[in-house]
Amino acid sequence: MTLTAGLADVSDPVRELDNQRTVDISPLLSPALLREEHPMTAAVAKTVATGRASTVDILDGRDDRLLVVVGPCSVHDPAAALDYAHRLAEHTAPLGDALHVVMRVYFEKPRTTLGWKGLINDPDLDGSFAVNKGLRQARQLLLDISALGLPVGCEFLDPITPQFIADTVSWGSIGARTAASQVHRQLCSALSMPVGIKNSTEGDVQVAVDATRAASAGHVFPGINADGLAALITTAGNPHCHVILRGSAAGPNHDSATVADTLGKLRAAGLPERVIIDASHGNSGKDHVRQGEVVRELARRTGSGEQGITGVMIESFLAEGRQELTLGEASELTYGQSITDACLGWESTAELLDELAAGVRTRRNQAGR
Repeated sequence: MTLTAGLADVSDPVRELDNQRTVDISPLLSPALLREEHPMTAAVAKTVATGRASTVDILDGRDDRLLVVVGPCSVHDPAAALDYAHRLAEHTAPLGDALHVVMRVYFEKPRTTLGWKGLINDPDLDGSFAVNKGLRQARQLLLDISALGLPVGCEFLDPITPQFIADTVSWGSIGARTAASQVHRQLCSALSMPVGIKNSTEGDVQVAVDATRAASAGHVFPGINADGLAALITTAGNPHCHVILRGSAAGPNHDSATVADTLGKLRAAGLPERVIIDASHGNSGKDHVRQGEVVRELARRTGSGEQGITGVMIESFLAEGRQELTLGEASELTYGQSITDACLGWESTAELLDELAAGVRTRRNQAGR
């Protein structure tokens, strides 16, 4: 009796060592269940596979088209995003000889401090964090957009999220805040699509080069399997990772000299020489309108025959600019306008896509093709 009481006393402080700051632990649906609820059709699978293959061909120089990743900073309204996708698919169909267009469909928003974390985390925009609902909405939207024949691109922030949606994604990205993260480099080594990795927010390009090299190697790391169980993941490495130049607070880095220097860093690391330019963020001084200036410059440089730039990223939505989100007041939001970074409007975007296509065709003609 005394022994039993003593054991009980000892166990209490042991239990108190855990969950000191955890308010609640709720069930998360499994990736397998989500994929069963929202299955992929043969047509969508073809879009994803073709989107990945075309991206790889462009990165490897077998396809002289330009990769263009364009779309909202972060999706908060699936209906508006699908509306945008219809317009994008229709407008870019005649540009397919010059551009390989991938729609930017980002669901996770990295924050410098605090703020709305994206559709997967908070689909109701009210701080309720209905993550299971967000995962369902995200996967269905990716399937709906791909059903239009339009490949999609996503940023991967949480290392567990890809198990739920990665099979639908043709191009992935790792953001400036996570380029140095070993967790994300390991994740890249496992992903089945090409992945772009951004330079740091301070402008360090070498960190993206190092991440590209690390992701090309195999790794073993803990994660979850399709049933949502803890598992050890063993990867073969991803040979199709590449650097994205996004500028920094100190200024832009999309100029020819920086591109050439980046290609030199990749060459020195024994990596393929391929670079994508993000027209937003530091390259536009966080001024969404100046994205147009960056894209037009890149179109001119492409037309003049500059080598090494394999793609362009543009933040764009139906309505220009951005709006403030007040949690719980989603019904008052302007339709098709970003609640995160300010975006170009649709009309301006369509004109820029035409100019990029013209630049590719000019380069091709000058090369005698």
